[in-house]
Amino acid sequence: MPDSDVGLLLHAALLLILKLCAPPLAVGMAVGLLVSLAQAVTQVHEATVAFVPKVLAIGLTLMLIGSFMLTQLTDFTHLVFDRLVAAGG
Repeated sequence: MPDSDVGLLLHAALLLILKLCAPPLAVGMAVGLLVSLAQAVTQVHEATVAFVPKVLAIGLTLMLIGSFMLTQLTDFTHLVFDRLVAAGG
């Protein structure tokens, strides 16, 4: 496999990682910000109060976009195997 193909696959893999990680991380950060704001206003500083809403929100996000994530990973896997076959590997 030529170096240019490896570079393109690496670039595509990094973009895929960003595309798949961004939604759960953004939701976790938004919920964490809201919970921190609520804790600052109410002066309730309990670790589980911050942890449970983030876990639930990220879990819900993963359930909602799970099919998109699976489709993206499947497409990338097909791309990698097609490039391997084309290279004769």
